[in-house]
Amino acid sequence: MVSKPFAIYHEHPHWFLPLFAELERRSIPYVRLDPRAHWYDPSERESPYSLVFNRMSPSAYLRGGIQGTFYTLGWLAHLNRLQVPVVNGLEAFSIETSKARQLTLLEQLQLHYPASRTLNHASQAAAASEGLRFPVVFKANIGGSGAGIIRFDQRDDLLRAAEEGRLDFGVDHTALFQEYVPARGGHIVRVELLGGKFLYAIKVFVTGETFNLCPADICQRSDGVELQRSACPIDAPKTGLKVEGYRPPAEVVDACERIMQTAQIDVGGIEYMIDDRDGRLVYYDINALSNFVADAPNVVGLEPFSRLVDYLQQRAG
Repeated sequence: MVSKPFAIYHEHPHWFLPLFAELERRSIPYVRLDPRAHWYDPSERESPYSLVFNRMSPSAYLRGGIQGTFYTLGWLAHLNRLQVPVVNGLEAFSIETSKARQLTLLEQLQLHYPASRTLNHASQAAAASEGLRFPVVFKANIGGSGAGIIRFDQRDDLLRAAEEGRLDFGVDHTALFQEYVPARGGHIVRVELLGGKFLYAIKVFVTGETFNLCPADICQRSDGVELQRSACPIDAPKTGLKVEGYRPPAEVVDACERIMQTAQIDVGGIEYMIDDRDGRLVYYDINALSNFVADAPNVVGLEPFSRLVDYLQQRAG
């Protein structure tokens, strides 16, 4: 038994209900902290928590939670000073909230990703998009859940949108142009990792109509079997996406583990696909706020929330 409660720092009302249920099943004391309305004393010498699990979402600004995004960086630095065990701490959250930093990390590890440009003003659209193959997508640096991603099939359409002020650079006024990659086989692969090690992977069969590939919101297997609705968030959108369990090649598992360990992400997911234009494998998203697939035992043959709580107990010592 822990002497102090775990703190689960989150703002989404439904994503983490299975985590709370598992903590309660084991009689592990915990408190729920809301990043949208929180405070701390920078002079404190001891934390009231035995462990903090950071589940702050970069998409919180879509739910009235923008005030939590940059505030969280300060609080995580404070927890570092107190030497509190933090799952998905300061470095992990810094990378989670910057697609630009994710690309720098992939470049550092010499892993392929879609050709991209980073910019902070619409006046740079012409220069920044030069040399990219169209279609391209425009995405805010801080996004999440596919928010704010726009596809442009022609360069003239992109430049017109820039001139007319229709490019939303997001909450930190930084954005990316990125080549739109046609996914070979009509699917992407999402690899989930725990403690920096491979946990499971899934194929997500994409429709081309949405950029929101949250695995907790996908409620149908690739064979058409409906997943348990009790395992899906009650607000899960009807995306039409389908999912199946998958084991990636060993070299992909190794690359994903290197990504997570370098980023200091304890619990998260990585998405990749095969570029149908040239057959090259490209990594395109790194998630520290990764939600486990709905009805996981029926999809990947294991219960991830049980293993997650095992890990939290281990980290809390």
